[in-house]
Amino acid sequence: MTKKQRRVPKDKKTGVPKKYMSGAKNKAAKAAEIKRTAEAYRKGEYIDIKAVSKSRTKQNVSGKKKKTTKRKSKK
Repeated sequence: MTKKQRRVPKDKKTGVPKKYMSGAKNKAAKAAEIKRTAEAYRKGEYIDIKAVSKSRTKQNVSGKKKKTTKRKSKK
């Protein structure tokens, strides 16, 4: 008997999982991009991964790389 997977909480407006929408500046644009890419994948069409990656990083709220913390030197 296979194990049943838990249902993922989804955004009410878009129907996209909430986890994918977190941290987006424009949630509608991000949802549209995710749906467009998913549809193209299902049809077996070409997906420009570079463009998808660029649009998703553009949607990121922080918009910059996180700095690493300096390690304290041992004495």
